[in-house]
Amino acid sequence: MKFKNFGASGIAVPVMGQGTWNMPDCGEAREEARKAIITGIKKDLVHIDTAEMYGDGLSEELVADAIKGFPRDMLFLVSKVLPNNATYKGTIKACEKSMRRMKIDYLDCYLLHWRGSIPLSDTMGAMEELVKQGKIRCLGVSNFDVDDLVEAEKCLSNEKIACNQVLYHLGERGIERNLIPYCAKKEIAVVAYTPFGQKPLPKPASEGGRVLAAIAAKHGVSVRQLLLAFLVREELMFAIPKAAKSEHVVENAGAGDITLEKEDIRAIEEHYPPPVKDSPLAMI
Repeated sequence: MKFKNFGASGIAVPVMGQGTWNMPDCGEAREEARKAIITGIKKDLVHIDTAEMYGDGLSEELVADAIKGFPRDMLFLVSKVLPNNATYKGTIKACEKSMRRMKIDYLDCYLLHWRGSIPLSDTMGAMEELVKQGKIRCLGVSNFDVDDLVEAEKCLSNEKIACNQVLYHLGERGIERNLIPYCAKKEIAVVAYTPFGQKPLPKPASEGGRVLAAIAAKHGVSVRQLLLAFLVREELMFAIPKAAKSEHVVENAGAGDITLEKEDIRAIEEHYPPPVKDSPLAMI
């Protein structure tokens, strides 16, 4: 598994992590999901992303059950505050609740889930206070475009934004025009959520599907692994695919070892080109 510095935080984090949005929260499916997270940790997928919104906290409780018994310092745990909770006091309170649900005494990174009506100065100020108190190691945002990042940065006095978690997959590459270049310049890690998109993968019989299959075969990997490797092909790029089954986790982990050649990237971009004009930031 490749590790990269997580933006300006300087913390080494695996390029592949584990998302937990819409994870099963009861019954046998929950137990299977718990085992999947454990499998991922054993495969170096130690970057585990969750949020207070996911299952109204049940996702954080699932993570707590999965990480039990693992050394805390081997994990990179991330959660998020909802915009309507992101006042100065509300952000601190929400973070403390997340830590209690996860049964930990600090988060590695804490994010504002998306931009809301509460002034960013309140939220960013609380995030810096959380760093000062040792409750989080670094801070970040999610679903922020360039203008939002610029404003958030101006609200910080002592810390830097470590990451921006955004929607990014082969069919949604709008962030490549302006957002990724800006993040690269500012040492902000870009974390891709929903990295396979919400539509079926390209059909194997289609021209693009055949190209992807050929490149995957060349590297001895699956098309899904190839797609993940494509998303993290540049520095400061990470992905957090969700997998509630251990076999899918193992497949995702394998993508963290793939190095694509320039000719592979050119072939993919020929059939799945990036956008030629600016568009609003996509999000789910």
